[in-house]
Amino acid sequence: MTAPAQPRATPPRSDPAPLARRVAAQSRYEALTMLRNGEQLLLLVILPLMALVALTLTDLLDADVPPGLTRVDVAVPGVLTLCVLSNAFSGQGIQTGFDRRYGVLRFLSTTPLGRGGLITGKLVAILAVLAVQYVLVGALGAALGWRPDPVAVLVSVPVLLLGAAAFTGLGLLLAGTVRAEATLAVTNLVWVVLAAVGGTLFPSRTLPPALSWLVDLLPSGALGTAMRETFLTGAPTLLPLLVLAVWAAAAWAAAVRWFRWS
Repeated sequence: MTAPAQPRATPPRSDPAPLARRVAAQSRYEALTMLRNGEQLLLLVILPLMALVALTLTDLLDADVPPGLTRVDVAVPGVLTLCVLSNAFSGQGIQTGFDRRYGVLRFLSTTPLGRGGLITGKLVAILAVLAVQYVLVGALGAALGWRPDPVAVLVSVPVLLLGAAAFTGLGLLLAGTVRAEATLAVTNLVWVVLAAVGGTLFPSRTLPPALSWLVDLLPSGALGTAMRETFLTGAPTLLPLLVLAVWAAAAWAAAVRWFRWS
């Protein structure tokens, strides 16, 4: 007489982690990847800090320093604007473009993380890196004599977030519609142009009148103006904020419409 067959053991069910934990893990990976990459570190941290030292120790900003203030008071808002451009546009655009090329985006979009979780993770990573940039720029600025009004520091945070929203949308739009190599070339070229003559490090009024009004309508010019107004006068005017809001809405609408995951 044969022994009765033993029932097969049911393997334990493996449920995915909660969405918040998945997003946190993805954002941590994205942020560390950006900060550990040598080229990204140069773009995100080293070049902005070098720009702050150069603008503070040379006379490039002397014509734009209001009475009673110093070069570093004008330099720090511009460098923080450069940090947003480096992080949300160039850094994230390049990383997303190559993730798309190698199939990483398509793979992750089919995991429990999903497309929404992946994009959220990227946004959180951008904010985390921006916080690191702010601390480093602020610390170096303080060493160079920067003494901002604490209220202006608080006001600058939502201004930077609005700028980050606009530039992230533009970066994702570019990364999701053209080849990775083209994304790399375009983002680097745009970074150089906007840093030099896009109202980022230098106020738009330093340009010829025929160009200054156009620069004010760029996201870089609007963010640079809003940041300088925040730290030099206490609060930004409405126009640059409206320009940034329009750019953010248009960029994200276009990214949702035309972004390709592979």
